[in-house]
Amino acid sequence: MNEGMTVLVTMRALIQRINRKLRQDDQRLRTARGWFSNLGDYYVLDFKHNRIVKGHVDPEALGRDLGVLKDYEQLLVGSWSYPNT
Repeated sequence: MNEGMTVLVTMRALIQRINRKLRQDDQRLRTARGWFSNLGDYYVLDFKHNRIVKGHVDPEALGRDLGVLKDYEQLLVGSWSYPNT
């Protein structure tokens, strides 16, 4: 890849990548619905144990921690869409 070149990734694509990675542990990144949520905008749900693993999740930071968002990739700001559809 060319030096200094960045690839834009939409929020929907990032969440799909994260969920493919989390599926190995029976977990999924979900979007909080409604006008009030003490979980933040995004949270991780464990389907095996039926519990919330973590609230107030930053998808970009989680994607980088999991290795699904590379250093040369950048989250497209304003690219929010319904990720769980």
